[in-house]
Amino acid sequence: MFNETKTHEITVDVVILTIINNAIQVLLVKRLNEPFKDKWAIPGGYVRLSENLDQAALRVLKERTNVDNIYLEQLYTFGDPLRHPNSRVITCAYFALVRAEDIKIISSPELGWHKVSNLPPLAFDHKEIIEYSLKRTRERLEICPVCYQLLNEKFTLTEMQKSYELIMEKKLDKRNFRKKALATPGLIELDEYTKSSSKRPARLYTFENIQLNSKRAHFISNKKKEKK
Repeated sequence: MFNETKTHEITVDVVILTIINNAIQVLLVKRLNEPFKDKWAIPGGYVRLSENLDQAALRVLKERTNVDNIYLEQLYTFGDPLRHPNSRVITCAYFALVRAEDIKIISSPELGWHKVSNLPPLAFDHKEIIEYSLKRTRERLEICPVCYQLLNEKFTLTEMQKSYELIMEKKLDKRNFRKKALATPGLIELDEYTKSSSKRPARLYTFENIQLNSKRAHFISNKKKEKK
């Protein structure tokens, strides 16, 4: 018989991204205890004995945002022996893209949104985790319109382009983007337009049947399908 000694703890950390005030923002929680007291951190927690990793990540997401219709992806496992100053903690990081209109958090001095371009002092290796999640999101744009999860349910092509530009951190040619966007599988053209008296109304679009061929990423939705 082998004697097994507990050598580490397992946690999940969830990078929650959205677009607010024309900027990519991440949800952070201020630590009230050591280590890294008063520094900001990605929402996370220990994995319960009854949970698998995905279930733990979804629980953290639900507790912090009350959102369950999201794009969630397992990002990477961070296991540097020195990432936690007091113990051996391995974290499985996830990232989630959520619509601002779906978020029901109550901002407080200990919980709030921060621009990824202007982050406060962060605990642990959370700056590295956030940067890696942004890199992965940019990669996903090449194979799946994951930015859909950052847009309102109905959106214009201009709003879609802006979300791409915010994620990629560069300007895109409007004509080329529109051509590629209209050819995107799952994009639905609606017989609806924006309501604005100051400018010409723009056609609205939506997405359905989003698919991503990846074992590490999936859309999770608890919305009930309408009966035909």
